[in-house]
Amino acid sequence: MSDVRLGTIEEALDELRAGRPVLVADNEDRENEADVVLAAQTASTEWVAWTIRHSSGYLCAPMTGARADALDLPLMVPHTQDPRRTAYTVTVDAADGVTTGISAADRAHTIRVLADRASTAADLIRPGHVLPLRAVPGGVLHRAGHTEAAVDLCRLAGLEEVAAIAELVHDDGTMMRLPAAAQLAQRDGLVLVTIAQLLAWRREHGDLPEVASAPAVGQPRVERTSEAALPTKHGDLRVHGFRDLRTGAAHAALVSEVAWQDAPLVRVHSECLTGDAFG
Repeated sequence: MSDVRLGTIEEALDELRAGRPVLVADNEDRENEADVVLAAQTASTEWVAWTIRHSSGYLCAPMTGARADALDLPLMVPHTQDPRRTAYTVTVDAADGVTTGISAADRAHTIRVLADRASTAADLIRPGHVLPLRAVPGGVLHRAGHTEAAVDLCRLAGLEEVAAIAELVHDDGTMMRLPAAAQLAQRDGLVLVTIAQLLAWRREHGDLPEVASAPAVGQPRVERTSEAALPTKHGDLRVHGFRDLRTGAAHAALVSEVAWQDAPLVRVHSECLTGDAFG
C-alpha cells in the first residue's frame, strides 16, 4: 500500500460537509473493497449520478437504529443469513417528489428525505429503490463495516447520521480494490481513507462508546449473536455467543444440557475461550 495516497479523516469530514463524496476502503481480510460514501443530508443529484456510474448502482443508506425506528424501517428478514450480518431493512422511495424512483434525481431526493429530521414514516413508500441499513451501536469500534464507517463519518462531520453508500466496480463489473480506488480518487480529486484509519482516529481522539452508565430501563445490555453445540469430555454443552452493546466486547457462555431441579450452578471467571473449551 506504499504507492497508495490516503487522505486524512479530517479531510474526509471536510469533503462530506461540502457535499462531496469520499471513498472508504476496508481491510484485505474483510470484503477488500472500497465504497463511495455520501452524507445523505447533502446528497446532490450530480454526485448520486457519479456514484451510480462508478458502482453497481445498488445504493444503500446506512443510518442509526434510532433513525430507522423513527421511520418505521424494520429489518428485511428477522434472521439474516448474510455472513457479514449486514442489517438490511425494507427498501424505500420518497412518497412525494419522485417519478419512478430509480433516477439519480429521485434517489438523491429519497436519500435526503431519510436524513431530514422532519420526515416521518408517512414520507416514504415501501418497497422502493433505496436500501436503508441499520448501523451497529458504537460504530466501527463494534463492527468494522462500511455501514458503520459511513454513519461514524457523518456524525463526526456534524451532519445527520444518515449516509448513502455504494460499492465501487470496474467497467467490466468486477469489484474495485484499493489500488484502483486510489487511482479513481486521484483522477477525480476525491479523498480516500480506510476503515482502519477511522478506527485509529476514534481511539486517538477518545471517541469511544459510553460504558459507565447503566442501560435504560427495558433496553438490553447484551445481544445474543450465535449458538452452537460443543461436545466435551464432560458431556455435550451448548455455547452461546453474546456481544456487549456498549463496549463491543464478545463473551461466551457454556451451558450444560443437564436438567436442574433447583437453581443451576453458575460460575463466572476471567475468560480464556480456547483454554476453557479445549483445555
